[in-house]
Formats: sequence, structure tokens, C-alpha cells
Amino acid sequence: MNFDFSDDQKQLRDQARKFLAEKCSPKAVRVVLDGKAPYDKELWKGLAEMGFLGVAIPEEFGGAGAGHLELCVIAEEMGRANAPVPFSSTVYLAAEALLIAGNDAQKKKWLPAIASGEAIGTLALFEGKGNPAPKNVKLTAANGVLNGVKKPVPDGAIADFAVVAARTGSSGRDGDISLFLVDLKGAGVEVKSLTNLDPTRGQAEITFSDCKAEPLGAAGEGWSVLTQVLDRAAVLCAFEQVGGSDRALEMGRDYALDRIAFGRQIGSFQAVKHMLADMYVSATLARSNSYYGAWALSTNAAELPEAAAAARISATQAFQHCAKNNIQVHGGMGFTWEFDCHMYYRRANAMALGLGSLSYWEDQLIDRMRKKNAA
Repeated sequence: MNFDFSDDQKQLRDQARKFLAEKCSPKAVRVVLDGKAPYDKELWKGLAEMGFLGVAIPEEFGGAGAGHLELCVIAEEMGRANAPVPFSSTVYLAAEALLIAGNDAQKKKWLPAIASGEAIGTLALFEGKGNPAPKNVKLTAANGVLNGVKKPVPDGAIADFAVVAARTGSSGRDGDISLFLVDLKGAGVEVKSLTNLDPTRGQAEITFSDCKAEPLGAAGEGWSVLTQVLDRAAVLCAFEQVGGSDRALEMGRDYALDRIAFGRQIGSFQAVKHMLADMYVSATLARSNSYYGAWALSTNAAELPEAAAAARISATQAFQHCAKNNIQVHGGMGFTWEFDCHMYYRRANAMALGLGSLSYWEDQLIDRMRKKNAA
């Protein structure tokens, strides 16, 4: 079985890397990091024009209709570039929720707008501390009206619409949760930006007060849909993390070859060699698990739940490890604002919590493997 990408997919990767190298340099990322703009609007527009936003959206809904393997390729390059745009919230979460549970009218309204860059979407799931679980959803829905608070919501301050998880029952089971589509520019919505570790990927608190909402999918099936969305997003985020891991490793390697201390390259010292070797091993292991996840995602294989969890775990560990050790290789300079190391360190730690903590996904992997073995 060949888990490698095809020649066409590799060509797409080269195209995306070239585009992002030109349009998303570290200097461009710093404009968002240091400034007041919540994201790079020109880059977002360019991604839409290149067809990257709609790469996995069917042609009938305004997308390229390529597939999830192609989206994995794009995700990896977005991670390498540390792109300051709402790509993951819109493409991995909102668009995937619409593809899984949306009716034709909902898909025709929002998916073309996502593909063209006209709409930014998000998933409003979390309500403060805690991992994804039906018991942690307190926001209520009754008669098509939502009341409650969601935080943190990724890119919630700039999103045009949100997929909102709400409680519609009191049985204590997964069937108590339903999903709703909300126009965030409408009445009954109050949005407040939150301070977070990575300002290039904003977070928000959204308060819904008698807010009218449109059901997304069947009532009581919200948690089932959310589980599928999170598994898909776990694989796609893993590729972003792999891209970030590789870039952090490259930064550390290049600095180790250029920096001279005691009359020799610091990369010739055994301690630095070991550090870089460990980074390479973790990044390679993450890539292996991510490729398996990409296969399971693209074929809708029965192994997707386990593959997604494994990819999420290994990629999260690799990105955090590589981003941290990249700073260590740079020494004292790595801790300064002027060097780019901290941008990847910020992104690595922010992404580690975006879909639930590392321990949550470790528990998910164990539970899923147990159920599979017991079947």
C-alpha cells in the first residue's frame, strides 16, 4: 500500500509553497502579530483566488472538488508558513460540518462563500475550561432560539457565521446535543475578543441572547456530527503541525550551520546534534501518523477514529517539541522578539489546545482501540 501523495498532489504542494513563500513571509506574519489587524486579508483573498479555500468543497457548491488529500497538502504548507488567516476554523471546522450535516440550501448559501473567501466560519463548541464532551455543553436551544455563552471560539471575532453546539435535551446522553447555524452579524449576538497565546489566530467569547438559529442536521444528532468533524479536523490540523514542525527543524538546522562558537559551527557539537536528531525523529513519526490519517480521511475508512487520534497526538507532540528545541538551538537569541522562533512556539502551543487537550486525544485513542478490539 502506497501512502505517498501523487505527482499531481506534490505539484499542488509546490504551488502552495511558492505562493505562501511570496505572500506569507515572516515579515507579513509579524504585521498581524504586531499590529491591530486580526488576520491578513490580502492573503485570505489570495488563497481564495488560488482555489485553496475550496479545494475539498464539491464543484456544485463552488469549490474545486479535489478532495481531502489535496486539503492535507495545503494544510501542511499553511503550517510551514505560519499563515495568519482563519483557515482552520473556516475550512476544517465550519465547512466540514456543513458538508456532513448541511442541507442543500445551507450548503448553497455558505460553501460557495467560503470557497470565494467572502465568508469566514467557525465552530462554537467550548464553554470555558474542559475538553469536548456532551456534559460540557450548557448553552440551550428552545424553539429555534439560543441562550448561553461560548468561549473560546476560534476566529469568533471575525467570523460571519458559526456552527453552534447546543443542549436540546436533559436525558444525560449524547442525543441531548444538537447543532445550529447562526449568522453572527444578526441580532442576539455579542462578540468579545479574548487575549490569547497566538494573536495571529484569534479567539473570542460569544454571548447568545434569544438568538434565532437554524438547525444543522437532525435534532439530537449533534454530538455524532461533532465527533466526525473533530476527527476530520484532527487529521487536517496534524498536517499543519507537521508543516510547522518541519519548518522549526529547518530553522534550527540552518542556524546551527551558520552560528560559529569557539571557532566551529555549533551544529558540530554533540549536544546540538542530538537535539536536532530528536526533532527529526519526532517530526518524521508525526508525518507517518498523519499520512495514515490522510488515507483514512480520504477513503472514509473505518480506521479513521483511531488514525485521527494517533495523528493528532503525534503531531501535537512533534510541533511542541520542535518549536521548543528550535529556541534552544538558537540559544539566548531564540528567546528574543526579533527572531522568528517564538512565532512557531506560540502556534504550537495554541494548536495543542484547539481541538481538546493532548490528554483528551490520548484517552480517545485508548477508548477507540479498546472498543475496536472488543468488537
